[in-house]
Amino acid sequence: MSVLEVRDLSIRFGGLQALQDVSLEVNEFEVVGLIGPNGAGKTTAFNCITGFYKPDSGSVRYRGQDVTSAPPHVKARMGFGRTFQNVGMVKSATALENLKTAQHAKASYDVASGLLGVGRMWQGEREMTAKAEAILDLLGLAHIRDKRVGGQSYGTLKLLELGCALATDPDILLLDEPTSGMGPDESDELGERLLVLRREFGLTMLVIEHHVPLVLRVCDHVYVLNFGRLLAQGTPPEVQSHPEVIAAYLGGEAPDALAATEEPAQDAAAQAAPHQPEADAVPEAASLPKRRRARTAAGQRDEKGQSA
Repeated sequence: MSVLEVRDLSIRFGGLQALQDVSLEVNEFEVVGLIGPNGAGKTTAFNCITGFYKPDSGSVRYRGQDVTSAPPHVKARMGFGRTFQNVGMVKSATALENLKTAQHAKASYDVASGLLGVGRMWQGEREMTAKAEAILDLLGLAHIRDKRVGGQSYGTLKLLELGCALATDPDILLLDEPTSGMGPDESDELGERLLVLRREFGLTMLVIEHHVPLVLRVCDHVYVLNFGRLLAQGTPPEVQSHPEVIAAYLGGEAPDALAATEEPAQDAAAQAAPHQPEADAVPEAASLPKRRRARTAAGQRDEKGQSA
């Protein structure tokens, strides 16, 4: 069953086409990756999906319901949990206080009870404290329970932000670079935690991530954005070996990636031909995708200038 379905999503900021006809789908209990070079439009897509931006065209459907125009707080109540590229928590509050604040939308008492301090409010506070402590234990953060968030490392803040998203009881988690600021060992540990969360809580996840080993290990399906357009999609191994994806990440300079995008006949001719000087070895511009022709021409000019 499809939990999240995005169709032909487009948005423009002035003269910049940030997204153009982007479509993706996240099914029940899947962990889906959204990757691409810096500036590809990944966070913009998240902002459109979660209601922070209103797309110019396209639709966002949650369990069959059109939620394209729903604001962020409505989507949060529906079951959207979100982390951000830049950590957004109350830095002067403790870890426990931040986790309790994240639960405010589903508190068991109303505003009047909170102001008056009646019995139901204290019961609700105890329940939220117990839930916050359970999340801290789950994420290995119990030692910072009563410490101010502002004094923690960036990697710890990213992990605590994940905890705040979990505190909202999400149906689908949208994680924007959750391993940012973490070392390799911490990233691997987070990957294991994500798999545990999916198994234990039945979560569905859409993850923006640059840590390729994590994507390969935890994602069921991967979408690749480049210049606001969908470049490729498939299983992690398929995407990892896709020549267009390799070229996009390496700036079109990877010989294997460029060779794989040429016509088979040209490949065969290139393999049979004797060694040529570097300037002659550049494929003809007509055989390259449009976005690479400028790079090829620039490279030829540079080589001629250097030889002169």
